[in-house]
Amino acid sequence: MDLSIIIVNYNSALKTLSLLESIFNADMKSIDYEIIVVDNNSKENIASSLKQRYPEIIFISSFKNRGMGGGNNMGINKAQGDFYLILNPDTLVEKDTIKIMFNYIKQNAEVAVVGPKLLNPDRSLQYSCARFPKFYTPILRRTFLAKFFKKHIDWFLMKDFNHSEIKEVDWLMGSSLMIRKSAALRFDERYFMYFEDIDICRSAWHGNYKVVYNPKAKLIHDHQRESAQGAWYLAFFTNKIVREHIKSWLKYFYKWNKIKIKK
Repeated sequence: MDLSIIIVNYNSALKTLSLLESIFNADMKSIDYEIIVVDNNSKENIASSLKQRYPEIIFISSFKNRGMGGGNNMGINKAQGDFYLILNPDTLVEKDTIKIMFNYIKQNAEVAVVGPKLLNPDRSLQYSCARFPKFYTPILRRTFLAKFFKKHIDWFLMKDFNHSEIKEVDWLMGSSLMIRKSAALRFDERYFMYFEDIDICRSAWHGNYKVVYNPKAKLIHDHQRESAQGAWYLAFFTNKIVREHIKSWLKYFYKWNKIKIKK
C-alpha cells in the first residue's frame, strides 16, 4: 500500500468528518491508500457516524487520551502504507494537496518528512515551518517580551524567506506531516501535547534525512493557539494547556541537550 492517512480525534467529530469529506473529494488517482481514525477517548460517539458514512475507514478507539503523539503512534502501528500522512481534525485538504506531497516525498529518497503550505481560513499565510527554538524562544513568544524581541521571533518563524519556495527546514507544524515509513520515525510519547512535531523532525535530521516545506501543496488549517490565550502571567495557574506546553518545552530541551544533531 502507498499511503496511510492518520487522523487523531479528540472531541472534534464535526471537524474530523469535514476533513474526511475533503479527503474523499481530493484527487487520489493512482494512490493506493487507507484512512485510519484514532479516537483519543472522546466523550462524543464518533464511531457510529464513521461507520454510517465511511464504513471503509479503519477505526481505533483508545481507552485513554494518549495525547497527539501517542494517538498518532497507535495509527502508525496499524498502518500498512509506505508513507504516513498525519492530519489534524482542524485541517481541510485541497484537491491536489495529498497527491503533490506524495509524489514529492516518493521521488526524493533523502526526505523523511514533507509538509504543505498552511493557510488560515481566510487563505492568508500561516507560518508553519520554523527554525529549531532556542531555550528562551517560548518565553519570548508567550509573554510581553515578544514586542521587544520581534527580530528573534521573526527569525524563529522564518519570515526572512519566500514561503512560496520549496525549502529544507528545521521543522514543520504537526497539523500536516507526510512521513517516510522506512525512516522508522515515531512520536515521542513523553510529550503529551506540543513539541512532538519539533522532536520528530529533529529526529529525522539526526537520522541523516531531510525535512522539507513544499508550498505547492496547500492545506487550510483552522489553528487555535490555546496555550496563548489569556493573560500570560496567569496562564500557568489557569490553563492546563499552558502547563502541558511548559512541561513539553522542558522535556524537549533536556532530551536534545544531550544529543548532537547530524545536520
